Amino acid sequence: MADGQSAAAAEALDTSQRSLISRLWNNTETRSVILQILTIALLFGFIAYIVNNAIANLAAIGKTFSYDFLWEPASYDISQTLIEYTSRSTHFEAGLVGLANTGLVAVCGVILATILGFTFGVLRLSSNFLISRIVYCYIEFVRNVPVLLHILLIHGFVVHTLPVPKQAMNFADSFFLTNRGFFVPKPEFETAFWAVFIAFIIGIGFTVWFKRWAKGVQDATGKIYPVFLIGTGAILGFPILVFLVTGMPVQWGIPALKGFNFKGGMVLRPEFIALWLALSLYTSAFIAEIVRAGILAVNWGQSEAAFALGMRPNRTLQLIIVPQALRVIIPPLTSQYLNLTKNSSLAIAIGYMDIVATIGGISLMQTGKEMEIMIIVLAIYLCISLCISAFMNWYNKKMKLVER
Repeated sequence: MADGQSAAAAEALDTSQRSLISRLWNNTETRSVILQILTIALLFGFIAYIVNNAIANLAAIGKTFSYDFLWEPASYDISQTLIEYTSRSTHFEAGLVGLANTGLVAVCGVILATILGFTFGVLRLSSNFLISRIVYCYIEFVRNVPVLLHILLIHGFVVHTLPVPKQAMNFADSFFLTNRGFFVPKPEFETAFWAVFIAFIIGIGFTVWFKRWAKGVQDATGKIYPVFLIGTGAILGFPILVFLVTGMPVQWGIPALKGFNFKGGMVLRPEFIALWLALSLYTSAFIAEIVRAGILAVNWGQSEAAFALGMRPNRTLQLIIVPQALRVIIPPLTSQYLNLTKNSSLAIAIGYMDIVATIGGISLMQTGKEMEIMIIVLAIYLCISLCISAFMNWYNKKMKLVER
């Protein structure tokens, strides 16, 4: 009798458990959570399998997974360095130099590509037939040719067309353009230059405040203040005034021809110039089309209303068309900034020492740490891309239309 009751109780418990599982699975929200948990578990299991497999394969060929090589001497030179570096520096310092060079070409490229892209995008819509056709031909040519070919073409032009140092193009006996780079004076700042820097920061702060104040006055009364001229005076004029008052606290190191090359000053290497111009021109063609599409997305009635109020075309574009077009322009613009930054890895084709050429190239061949170095390079590009995306998403949210 007791055995029969135990069996019945067990059967009832089993039925209750199956009923509970059935109810959980039939519930849409619960089933969604269960599937997500299972998916994450499978993903982590797959990653663990890959990692264990890689470690086992490395051990089979006598290699260990370690980053100790980062503190060993790099034993190679880098032509362009933004921080202190010698051949006796470590692989870690070589990676920092490469990262700085990557950041330099990415920032300069984004700035120039944005300026050119917005300019070409507006000119593409010009009522002047000749200008619009020339810009159209430029855009179609540039964006339909691989960026690597642009890099090689401009690099070849710089190296093989520009004169040698002894026949350098001389500008005011201070600037020299050669096939080995563009040599410019190097500023050597004195202590009093801090006053100029502080004046520059104050000018920026004043411009931001004045722009907001002028916008408030314009919204309330319709009166327009020359924000651009006053801002330019605050950001440039005020620091220049402080610079003159403090006795021009800066000395200039002028490059001079010594032997077969110039010494002193600063130099923009041919590799940097070629990569910077190629990436900027290539990306500007895509940005121009994005800007054109953004402007066309704004209803023509907006322009007609502005003209009816007596506004000039340039003010209409600045105050009405572009602010509305930015809501369409910014999201695809983010992708172009990401593409430009990632395309900078093609620098290895012309010998520009970026992160791929330094730690991802020479350091990899010297140490044989393929797995570790590839993880570093991939993580660096991932972090850079995420930072760009985060900033552009913040800016896009800031510029979006605020509804009542």
